[in-house]
Amino acid sequence: MPFHAATSNMAALLRSARLLKLSPSGLLQIAGTSRNGPPLARLFSGGLGGTRTGGCSRFISPSAENVASSCMWPHAMGCIRGYALVTERKDEASVAVQSKQAKQFDWALAKLDNSVRRTGRITKTLLLRIFHDICRAGYPSGNQALLLLRSCGSLLPEVPLEKRTELAHRMWEKLQELGVQFDVSHYNALLKVYLQNEFRFSPTDFLAKMEAANVQPNRVTYQRLIAAYCQNGDIEGASTILGFMKSKDMPITEAVFNALVTGHARAGDMESSKNILSVMQAAGIEPGPDTYVSLLTAYAEKGDMENLKKTLEEAESADCSLMDRDIMQIIFTLAKARHQQYVPEMIERLKQDRGYVPDAMNLCLSLITQGQEDIAFQILRNFPTLQPDGVTTDSPNLGNFFLRHCVNMDMAVEKIGHYCKELQESKLHSEPLVFSLYCALETKKTGMSLELMKIMEEQGLPLRPHYFWPLLTHHLKNNNSAGVLEVIKGMQDLNVSPDNETLTNYTIPVFSSTEAALQAIKDAGINLQSATLLSFEVHSSALHNLPKFYTILSDPSFPSMEHSSFRGSLIQGFRKSDDVETMVKITELLYTDKRFSNENSTPAEGAGFFLYHLIDSMSEHEVQAQEEKLRTFFKQLQTQNIIISGNIYRGIRNLLQSYHIPELIKDVVTLTDSKSRLLDGSAGSNVSGIEVKLQVLEKKLAELKAANKPLTAILKQTIQAHCVEENLHRALELKQQHEEEMTVGGYAILINTCCQHNNVEEALNLKRELSRKDSSLLLDASKYIALVKMLARNDRVEEAVDILKEMKEKGVVLNDTHAIMLFHTLNALVAKGGIPVVQRLQDTIFTLGLAKPSANLCSPLITAYLESKDLPGALEAALECQKRYNHMPRIHDILVGLVEKEDTELLQKAMDFMSQERGEMNMLYDLYFAFLHTGRYREARKIIETPGLRARPGRLQWYAEKCIFAKKMEALEQMVDMTAKLFECDRDEMYSYLLRLCKETNNWEKAEAVWTKMQEENVIPRERTLRMLADILKNNGQEVPFEVPETWYENAATTQQVKSSATATAAQSVTEYQTRLLALCKKGKAKEAYELFRRADRKGVMLLPACYDHLIRVLLAEGAIEDAMAVKDTAVSHVPSFQLSNNAANLLIISHSKKGQTKDALEKLHSMLQADHVPSRLAITRIVQALGSKGDVAGIQEVETLMKGLGTTLNLSSMVFINNMALAHIRKGDVESAVELLEPVFTSPDSTNSSISFVFRKILEEKNDQALDKLSAMAERLANHFACYRPVSDLFIQLLDMDKFEDAKFMLARCNAVAEQKDALISFVAQKSQRPGQVGKVKALLGLIPDFAEKEVLNTYLMKCHVLDKDLASAKALHEQLQKEGMVLDELSLKRLAGLYRDAGETVPFNEPPESFKFYAEKLKEKFGKAQTTAEQ
Repeated sequence: MPFHAATSNMAALLRSARLLKLSPSGLLQIAGTSRNGPPLARLFSGGLGGTRTGGCSRFISPSAENVASSCMWPHAMGCIRGYALVTERKDEASVAVQSKQAKQFDWALAKLDNSVRRTGRITKTLLLRIFHDICRAGYPSGNQALLLLRSCGSLLPEVPLEKRTELAHRMWEKLQELGVQFDVSHYNALLKVYLQNEFRFSPTDFLAKMEAANVQPNRVTYQRLIAAYCQNGDIEGASTILGFMKSKDMPITEAVFNALVTGHARAGDMESSKNILSVMQAAGIEPGPDTYVSLLTAYAEKGDMENLKKTLEEAESADCSLMDRDIMQIIFTLAKARHQQYVPEMIERLKQDRGYVPDAMNLCLSLITQGQEDIAFQILRNFPTLQPDGVTTDSPNLGNFFLRHCVNMDMAVEKIGHYCKELQESKLHSEPLVFSLYCALETKKTGMSLELMKIMEEQGLPLRPHYFWPLLTHHLKNNNSAGVLEVIKGMQDLNVSPDNETLTNYTIPVFSSTEAALQAIKDAGINLQSATLLSFEVHSSALHNLPKFYTILSDPSFPSMEHSSFRGSLIQGFRKSDDVETMVKITELLYTDKRFSNENSTPAEGAGFFLYHLIDSMSEHEVQAQEEKLRTFFKQLQTQNIIISGNIYRGIRNLLQSYHIPELIKDVVTLTDSKSRLLDGSAGSNVSGIEVKLQVLEKKLAELKAANKPLTAILKQTIQAHCVEENLHRALELKQQHEEEMTVGGYAILINTCCQHNNVEEALNLKRELSRKDSSLLLDASKYIALVKMLARNDRVEEAVDILKEMKEKGVVLNDTHAIMLFHTLNALVAKGGIPVVQRLQDTIFTLGLAKPSANLCSPLITAYLESKDLPGALEAALECQKRYNHMPRIHDILVGLVEKEDTELLQKAMDFMSQERGEMNMLYDLYFAFLHTGRYREARKIIETPGLRARPGRLQWYAEKCIFAKKMEALEQMVDMTAKLFECDRDEMYSYLLRLCKETNNWEKAEAVWTKMQEENVIPRERTLRMLADILKNNGQEVPFEVPETWYENAATTQQVKSSATATAAQSVTEYQTRLLALCKKGKAKEAYELFRRADRKGVMLLPACYDHLIRVLLAEGAIEDAMAVKDTAVSHVPSFQLSNNAANLLIISHSKKGQTKDALEKLHSMLQADHVPSRLAITRIVQALGSKGDVAGIQEVETLMKGLGTTLNLSSMVFINNMALAHIRKGDVESAVELLEPVFTSPDSTNSSISFVFRKILEEKNDQALDKLSAMAERLANHFACYRPVSDLFIQLLDMDKFEDAKFMLARCNAVAEQKDALISFVAQKSQRPGQVGKVKALLGLIPDFAEKEVLNTYLMKCHVLDKDLASAKALHEQLQKEGMVLDELSLKRLAGLYRDAGETVPFNEPPESFKFYAEKLKEKFGKAQTTAEQ
């Protein structure tokens, strides 16, 4: 429904709205607050990080509502922002389909975001590509439609304004045809595009269209309609809307006043335009930079430089310093209004702040698009030149974008040549003509290309034959022989002779034969050189006539020619020919004749490389098809005594192995000499078994002692058990009784327990005893740290220092866990020992090099100063840490304290130091957060509006998380508002922080205001943001004002039945039927949608093909194959060309497979492939599983063959076919064949870490004991004979997963190496920890393998299980147990445990880690490395 079509009736809104007359003296009486708040004294008068003072500077283009400029150039950064890709686990067909739409949206956003970040704009080609991809995939979402529409405005500076609007209309109509339900945000986006593209439309008609679509306008709609009236100078129309807004108590924002400034100016009333600023102040709104820019562009349109300069001075005096982008907008307005004489003066005002170049590039592009290329060139000449740094030697290429756009706009070649000359003479571009030619060739502009080449020839620049290939390719695709000859003639006119590749690849194919081509060239008066003809004849015969090729090369008069020059053509000829005899003769010629080798190699080496390249050029399928030909070829080469080197043989062997054709290797190996032949070998691996399982029983200890047997290990375990039970006295008695049997481990346990009980003397005595036994013995690092903590806590600091020195002397190594223990040790001493103790220990740790200095380890010292209220000392300590260790701990807390005390001297000192050490941008962010935290929002705004400041997502997230955690709504809201114009700021992410806090505080009114603000700012929300907002509104009984993104298909168990009245109303038109049908489909209400379809069919209503396809898909997702096929038959009867979409075809295969209808599924697969459609991985997996369940081995082999010939990869594991083929054999009772199929997978030298968990799971579920016995025997045989433990690990894990703990225990006893397969076991635990109720299986694993090597990892997952189960008691017990054992719980687990405490209403008894869950998860992931592998599907 195009909006440019006029309608006859005015919307009811404007019919009933009363007029409001405006006057310069008193426009409005509006209650409001000042934009910047009441004036506050600055904390200090100096500029921040520079010489500027009090600058209210900004870094992006004026507000979207500011329409003073006649064209809203160059780009709106807020339209596009980075999107985090979030993937969820899906395991059914419906879920796979529903996720595709979200993935496409994320892909589109990523592509657009990447373009905007690199260039500040997007191209029409990219936008159209995304548009077509989204439409081709099926039913576009509302979010996708919003993204497309918003991209049709100022983000396309290279597209003329009218073309942008046409594109927007085309997209609107197509999206509406595909069933997108437009809401108010889509209409607002279209309005924004109209304003940016200066499209003249009737606001009245626009409102009427909204009214007809039953979409209610909101404040943003009215604001933009006012801007539209003002853009045309229609103050009366703007007043009408303004009056209506006032009657509805809608706030009148700065953006409305900015529009009125433009409106009065366009109406010719500059006095009223200027007076708007006074009206704003009277209404309590301070004019901001956007307002001044609106007034400045108004003066620029009039060419009134006197008032323009005066207004610039007023803006500066009002603390509203303008950015480069604002000046650029004035320049653009001057140029477009034909006041070019004033442009140089404004160019001089450009300060070239950070970010200047991308903005200036977009200004140039917009000027060129508007026909103002000379002004654009002036801007280009003003670009900052990059000075060589002594390392980079790249030639200058400033102006590539300028030249490309000139070419795309079909500018006169003479003018392009003039610009190229200027750029080269100014040393701004090394080869501007060459680049311009490249752009012309890329866009297939034959005439322009030849004219540019002529200029290059005149300037003595070299011309190459390949310059003409793009032009020839264009004609070749269109089979245009005349065009090809024209280009070849142009080559001759430019004294460029066509080389062999030009003739062979780009000229000959357009003619019927080689002879016809040569004759046509001759008839066209084109003379080819003899060398060119000879080379062409060699290549042509190599491709098509091998005997002729051999005759030519074997002629003694043939000149020398390296075989690499014709190798490619000859290889193609070999691959196509079956004349093995001639192939051998040619290879022998290359092997013996020096004419075809280079100076650095022998003919034999050249021939060997040729053979390697021949095999390398062939695909796996091609080698398999030509296996016999190649075998004959290699055998005949051997008879000719041709020998290849060992390196060449190894290369060919590796290729053949990768192609799965090892049989050919024995034929290749005969071509090597005896010294080069390789011998295959194998290496076994000795994997030690697990240690004996110890029993913690004193009875066993007594028995061993009575039998005079070794009891060292049992003694240690017994002591450990007593220590865990806090029975220190008994543990010490055992030590006394069996002192001769005591080991380091036993002493370590006792020392650690003494430290926990603060038993200083006993701990030191034990340590001395250990030293007397053997002074070289080492304690674990954690035990040493426990001693240090205990000694320091008891004011024995020097002894603690001695312990640290002993650690250094004995070479005790500390890891990350120990570093965390040191942090907690130092932190615990803050209150007890104070600054001197912490300082002494910290200096000792770092001086000895026991731990690497980090912000975490440095922070306890700063905490000690802060606790004692010593801010100067804290600052000095932090600065010293930065100087010595390059860390500045707790600087935020220090700055907050300084700001609160208004200590400007120390604050300035901190800023100067931080700017020098960490960079100005980091310093500004630190200061910004300190101002925010203390409520000094005016100062914070000045900081964040510093020119050149860019968004730092990590830093913004850090402060947002702090606000959310502390429920500081005001500070967070201020940060979101202030960062609206921050360069590269992800606006959706910022608003999502606000909505998260709204959700936690259940503040739906604030959430609704956030949604309105997002529309005003033109933010494209992610689906997760919309869902969050919808949840807040729904939970509070409020209406959701937009289409809620939801999953397409819901599980049958959770799908709610729609009320019978929902579909009772009969559809009045085709459009209504289609809209309602698509809505039901999208909600997964297949039954209701099908009933609506039947009613429409009975009434003879013919729907769009897309509607039929959506209905078929939702029916198939619920398994209703018959109903889906009935819909298909109806669709074909109405639209004979109707075919199932790719998604629907995949769903049909899945549905047939689930119902066991493998024959139908196979038929559909064949039809998909014949239609050149690519099946999904899920569809192939389901059909193969169905065939396996039926015992259809041949069917699985057929599918595997089809997939190999597909030509593209679906990322299908080969084990999908092997596992299901094995199951098929088992179903048929042929277990031996299954074993024969599976065993080579693991005994092959090229075997990977394949899994057969799927097979074990199926036979365990079916209780097939015969198959289980044979397969488990195979698994144990592979483990014992081949050291291959994956199969036995798979079986062990499946037994655990199915609660067969006794069977798992027996398996572990038979093959104890399973306990050492930590990757597989950790993967199992990781998988179980994703769902509640699985803690029993994790504990069972720990019970079977108590001495598992990766205890720390398992404890992390065990804690996660307790948290998922909300089992605080078990989580507490685990934490306490780990503390007693001297183990430190990782920070992620501590944060989870803290949340569990809070949920239970209990106080958290430890210091909760301050960072986010994501931060600690990433940290833990890095630490564990690859321990957590992906579980088998």
